[in-house]
Amino acid sequence: MEKAVATKIGRRKLCMAHAGDASLPAIVKMAFGDGGMGEDGVERKPTGDETSLYNELLQKDLDGHMYREGSDQTTAVYTATLGAGECTGKYISEIGLIDADGDIVAIRTFLPMGKTEDIPLVFDMDEIF
Repeated sequence: MEKAVATKIGRRKLCMAHAGDASLPAIVKMAFGDGGMGEDGVERKPTGDETSLYNELLQKDLDGHMYREGSDQTTAVYTATLGAGECTGKYISEIGLIDADGDIVAIRTFLPMGKTEDIPLVFDMDEIF
């Protein structure tokens, strides 16, 4: 089951940039949410039509990015950290990549991870070309 997808907004921006009709804004933030599971307890499958997370809790600036080793710079890995005191008591089950225009360009769902007050959680999200 696909759990991560590029959104239509993100794909449109890539298409227009490749055609020379627009510049491509950098990915600058990661969004965190607790809506990656449906009320039935089944993990939601992103469609690409999303314009936001299912239930966004917080957006954070990226800690940074790198290129996946062995990918010939065709996979970028974006990292962001939920620090102590952020989203305490929440169960994170979705993340998204946000570009400099404020648009969500990729979304990923997963089984819920409980966030305690004193333990940071580090999230990586791959963008594969």
